[in-house]
Amino acid sequence: MSMEIILSIILGVSLSAACGFRVFVPLLIMSIASLAGHLTLNPGFQWIGSYPALIAFAVATVLEIAAYYIPWLDNILDSIAIPAAFVAGVIVSASCISGMSPFLKWALAVIAGGGSAAVVQGLTTVARGISTITTKGGGNAYISTGEAVSSIVISILAIAVPVIVVVVVIFLVYFSIKMLIFRPKIS
Repeated sequence: MSMEIILSIILGVSLSAACGFRVFVPLLIMSIASLAGHLTLNPGFQWIGSYPALIAFAVATVLEIAAYYIPWLDNILDSIAIPAAFVAGVIVSASCISGMSPFLKWALAVIAGGGSAAVVQGLTTVARGISTITTKGGGNAYISTGEAVSSIVISILAIAVPVIVVVVVIFLVYFSIKMLIFRPKIS
């Protein structure tokens, strides 16, 4: 397997993980990067780098981020966020992974891309649930801010330095799962 293929997989998985924090932020950043010439999208996914897509992703990003600051709406959004993040993760991965058979590309996009987005989104849903219980929703705005910033930073760095980001993402997922498994019980 060539280094180009490995980097495309790392890029796709890293951007997919960012979809777990916010569904539309990675797509918006991919659109900007593609239009600026910093990201080449696979054939069939070049629409992500179009001006209509840029406008749609920008509006969707603003609405998604704003909605997470409304206490009752953030928990409702969490109920649809896992499937939405999974789908976004698959699309993002498939648009980046190149140099392999379509079957392998889509298998990786579904398993690694969709899976990483769903795991990260699941962890953020649990964090928001714990925050809602322990702070009566008062801490949810801080979690929302952290998620939005994480999605932006991971998306930008995934395009700039994908190898470093995938290591950080693996560590964060491992650490988060470990914290969830060994967290103190809330009474």
